[in-house]
Amino acid sequence: MIALVMAGGKGTRMNLGNEKLLLKYKKPVILHVIDSLKNSNCFSKILAITSPNSPKTKKLLQENNIEIFDTPGIGYVEDLNLALQNIDEQVLITSGDIPLLDKEIIQKITSQHDVQKVWTSILTTKNFLTTLDIQSNYFIYFNNQECCFTGISLVNSEKISSLDNLDENYIIINDKRIALNLNTKQDYDLLSTT
Repeated sequence: MIALVMAGGKGTRMNLGNEKLLLKYKKPVILHVIDSLKNSNCFSKILAITSPNSPKTKKLLQENNIEIFDTPGIGYVEDLNLALQNIDEQVLITSGDIPLLDKEIIQKITSQHDVQKVWTSILTTKNFLTTLDIQSNYFIYFNNQECCFTGISLVNSEKISSLDNLDENYIIINDKRIALNLNTKQDYDLLSTT
């Protein structure tokens, strides 16, 4: 299994002068994600998906000897689709903005991978997010609950020709280590209290 880290976004919702993934939580957030993936010992390779939108993030990753897959930076789905077209393996996809990620939660997620399923997204419930004082504006209904995407998916890229009309499966994991994505200034403020 390989790990893909989405690290090419603009981070426009944060309204920052700098790139979002370079925000510090003891060290740049993107390095927390990379180190969690490395320390889990679950992956034969870790690949960061970068774009012209995040040149400083790309430079930091290269300085830390992380393999890069460069995309045009058109959008999350387009960039991910381009990367997956070049991979024929089992993949864990994660956003680069999940600062509380650690090796144990990565191991827990990868242990639930089913190679027969093309795409499995990891969700948290709205009720769980509320207990953590985390806000989200986008929910789906699964198992009669409002749920939110964590930014983590398990994918069998061998079975994908396009991201259109995929049969998506879901797993709910209510764990703060995957619940907090840095999408807003309030998310970053909340991180500093953990």
